[in-house]
Amino acid sequence: MRILIIGCGKVGTALAEQLDREGHDIIVIDNKASAIHNVIDTLDVLGVVGNGASYHVLQEAGIETTDILIAVTNSDELNMLCCLIAKKASKCHTIARIRNPQYNEEIDFIKEELGISMTINPELESALEMARLIRLPSAIKIETFAKGKVELLKCQIPKDSILNNMQIKNIATKTHCKVLVCAVERGDDIFIPAGDFLLQSSDKISIIAMQKHAPEFFTKIGLPPSHIKDIMIVGGGMIASYIGSRFAGTDVTVKIIEQNKERCEELSSHLPDSLIIHANGTDNNVLIEEGIDTTDAFASLTNLDEENILLSLYAQKRCKAKIFTKITRLTFDDIIRDMNLGVILNPKLLTADRIIRYVRAKQNSLGSNVETLYKLVGNKVEAMEFRVKSNASFVGIPLQQLRTKENTLVGCINRNGKIIIPNGQDTIQVGDTVIIVTTSFGLDDLRDIFE
Repeated sequence: MRILIIGCGKVGTALAEQLDREGHDIIVIDNKASAIHNVIDTLDVLGVVGNGASYHVLQEAGIETTDILIAVTNSDELNMLCCLIAKKASKCHTIARIRNPQYNEEIDFIKEELGISMTINPELESALEMARLIRLPSAIKIETFAKGKVELLKCQIPKDSILNNMQIKNIATKTHCKVLVCAVERGDDIFIPAGDFLLQSSDKISIIAMQKHAPEFFTKIGLPPSHIKDIMIVGGGMIASYIGSRFAGTDVTVKIIEQNKERCEELSSHLPDSLIIHANGTDNNVLIEEGIDTTDAFASLTNLDEENILLSLYAQKRCKAKIFTKITRLTFDDIIRDMNLGVILNPKLLTADRIIRYVRAKQNSLGSNVETLYKLVGNKVEAMEFRVKSNASFVGIPLQQLRTKENTLVGCINRNGKIIIPNGQDTIQVGDTVIIVTTSFGLDDLRDIFE
């Protein structure tokens, strides 16, 4: 597809890199010539220097033949204006990054009136991810498929777990839980495991399970789904505000430590159910006084990555809380992954992932369509949800008789709302949605997974 990206910041650059890798025709627009050169010097993309809201600039970039326009500048209003003009100039789909919380309540009106196909709020996406993990603390990451009926969860096998030295094919009979292990991280190695794969303590595993089955599975492998009753947050930014709103009126207590007095007053007004502390959250005496030793969850969400890293490392030493660390830089991923920082929240990467998922879903192919896409294991594995639209050669044949490509796994079948965690006797039928986990990127059709 022909995709026009307006804004060459970190998100725009990450989008251009990923979409270029997937073979799309990419054009980037930015007011700054230096930003354009940084992108076109490293990627096989075209660049236009100018205002993305200008009709003439959009014409120069080829808006008439563009399939999707993505506006990710630092201005919400400019992003919306770019999408509006693009819709008037062509029939392309439009995506806008809109961060101001004042627009949240009227986002449906904005999308309808401006013809925007998709809007994305990085801080809200981060808060929703954090809220999902607070619901099931034993998980490191949770994604949803089949309209929320199926979850893809990541966890670490604890020491002395029954999974230690167990072959994957024996998990169902030993735990009596319907789950499927679809990826294993062991050090720097990543496996899409076969049935005879032997698990070990400290492996990080990604599993596919129905939402109601995951807590029972975690309990049986030695990860009891303890209930989080209080959350301590350092940094009163938008993610903290969304978390406070998310848990308002529940049995979860949210405590936000913020050193800016004016921001504390805003939060107090907006979040009457949350406890707002006016103090310097980087002062360990403040953290101890406010109860870091006994909190169930701790989130370092300041605007400085270095502060967040130090706060999370300190929290790991002081308590057994579920740790969340906000990181905004896209570099040094390998170093950060080796640190004990709990769950990494990167709003920019989340934004890029959600947009790429939408782009992939818009790619229609002959027999199937990618409806959902998730990046897993540091972007080294993809989980995709395909819809089977036609009577292809693999339809109706037991999975054990089909030869899938190496490092590719059929993870789940959704048949008219009935969720099937498949075994070798199950088949794929027309109308099914099928979840595929693979290390092969750029798959557009379900046919591509078979040899």
